[in-house]
Amino acid sequence: MRVLLAACALLSGCAAPPPQRAGGVQPTIVSLNPCTDAILAEVADPAQILAISHYSHDPRATSMPLAEARRFRATGGTVEEVLALDPDLVVGSSFMPPATRASLARLGLRVETVGIASTVAASEAQVRRLAKLAGHPERGEALVRRIEAALAAAHSDRAVPAILWQPDGIVPGNGALVSELMARTGFVNASAARGMAQADYLSLERLLADPPAALLVAGSERGQHHPALGALPRMQRAAFDPSLLYCGGPTIIGAAGRLAEIRRGVS
Repeated sequence: MRVLLAACALLSGCAAPPPQRAGGVQPTIVSLNPCTDAILAEVADPAQILAISHYSHDPRATSMPLAEARRFRATGGTVEEVLALDPDLVVGSSFMPPATRASLARLGLRVETVGIASTVAASEAQVRRLAKLAGHPERGEALVRRIEAALAAAHSDRAVPAILWQPDGIVPGNGALVSELMARTGFVNASAARGMAQADYLSLERLLADPPAALLVAGSERGQHHPALGALPRMQRAAFDPSLLYCGGPTIIGAAGRLAEIRRGVS
């Protein structure tokens, strides 16, 4: 029915009706962003989620467990795919192409966009917003409480100089969410302290010349696993799962726990 009404809106200018509600209560949703995928999987009923982004089915890009992600259908995010699913609500990134967003709106679909959360507070606000949009604000509050509990359990007043070496050899700046998580769990962002900004490239040579107390390796470049790193006895290395880097929401829980585990192992 929505497809017919949307076609009517395009061809004759008639107004599309407001979004329908699943079961008369909760909206059906298509998520086009891996970060919103992970949050919605926590705060919406499974039956509400008609599809998530294809990134969440990719081990290299997902921010949620693959087994959980594959419970849901995935979409490439084209207008045609989304329209065929006939959702009440489309949730995407604030970087969604304007033409795509405009096309979805013209077809009568409600579109909500979510930006990159660079702080814990911003992420918790996103959790609350998405839970409210899904019709389950209480689940958003429950997830925020879990995030706060995980951060409290991982908290440390230590100040261990550490570098987080991300995929492609880049480092996070002070304005990144993961940098706040490092600070809360007892680390000092040593790359930022050296004047490096968000996504600056850190060479192996520069690292070897001035190693930190801890090196968190989240990339797979050859230099990031060079044998010379093992010759630095005062620097301790630990693996950090790249899936914990890019999103907030429930990802914060896993990231805080892993950072606390690494910090406890640093002498």
